[in-house]
Amino acid sequence: MTVSNASQQNSIASVGERVRPVAIGTPVGALYFIGDRAAFVGDEETITLVSGDGEKIAVTVHGGAILSSVSDGTRIVTGGDDGKVVALDMKGERSVLVTDEKRRWIDNVALHPDGTLAWSAGKTAFVRGLKGEDKSLEAPSSVGGLAFAPKGLRLALAHYNGVSLWFPNMTAKPERLEWAGSHLGVAFSPDSRFLITTMHESALHGWRLADAQHMQMTGYPSRVKSMSWGMGGKFLATSGADRVVVWPFASKDGPMDKEPAMLAQLEARVTAVACHPTQDFLAAGYDNGTILMVRLTNGAKVVVRRDGAAPVAALAWNAKGSILAFALQNGDAGLVDL
Repeated sequence: MTVSNASQQNSIASVGERVRPVAIGTPVGALYFIGDRAAFVGDEETITLVSGDGEKIAVTVHGGAILSSVSDGTRIVTGGDDGKVVALDMKGERSVLVTDEKRRWIDNVALHPDGTLAWSAGKTAFVRGLKGEDKSLEAPSSVGGLAFAPKGLRLALAHYNGVSLWFPNMTAKPERLEWAGSHLGVAFSPDSRFLITTMHESALHGWRLADAQHMQMTGYPSRVKSMSWGMGGKFLATSGADRVVVWPFASKDGPMDKEPAMLAQLEARVTAVACHPTQDFLAAGYDNGTILMVRLTNGAKVVVRRDGAAPVAALAWNAKGSILAFALQNGDAGLVDL
């Protein structure tokens, strides 16, 4: 475990001089890169695209709040309380993909690597294949999260008391993975061997998909709202504590009977994590506005930004890992060149 205090923070290396502030002006709910542009997804109806030289384009994508978003690196797909699923491409051009017949809120969206789209409204999940045909599935309760498996067309639906695994192109009933409690988010490991959910309780839950073996990942003082796979899926970094909690997934058993690594402890809570796309370190944001870069293998730290006026809301790397983007809950944001 690495322990840090204020004096230690001041003594460690910093890249603060490389930070280029960006004023978004509204709270940011999610952050991606599409092409070379950082895309700041607002809680309300707008996405702001920011180029490397600081040029900004704000695009109104919904007629109300943006409730969900996902990106494949070339476009952002969002769901809104106007009942629409909308895509925004690298040119800043908006297109409506879906309008719910009942104008229900679009709570979740997901993209398969081949372009297949999924979304949910209440208890119903939908999949639209490449030929444009729609299929739907009723979950046992409201869908808390959606995720496509990286391999094969399989969709995970998080809901109360577990997860349903649905093969939209097959007539078989969905496979049910059960665990008591409310599951709010879901993610496959990059190799598709494990499935992890974030829970309403202060915990994660996981399954090894080969045999549905459970993995309880507990000990958090608050809910986990951010997680990121690192080093090709060997590690899962998470928020929810006063340090970055990193679970090991390199072995066939994942984190079963193993303790997580604890990195970069501060007198503040981790609110956002983003693993570097190619190297063995991550960016971590805290609720006091601090942002650190932390090496996964030994916990060595570099300060990106010291205390700010609001908690860090989101972090994202561009595909090359040469630019880090960040956003605070008050709309302050920035780009950092490595």
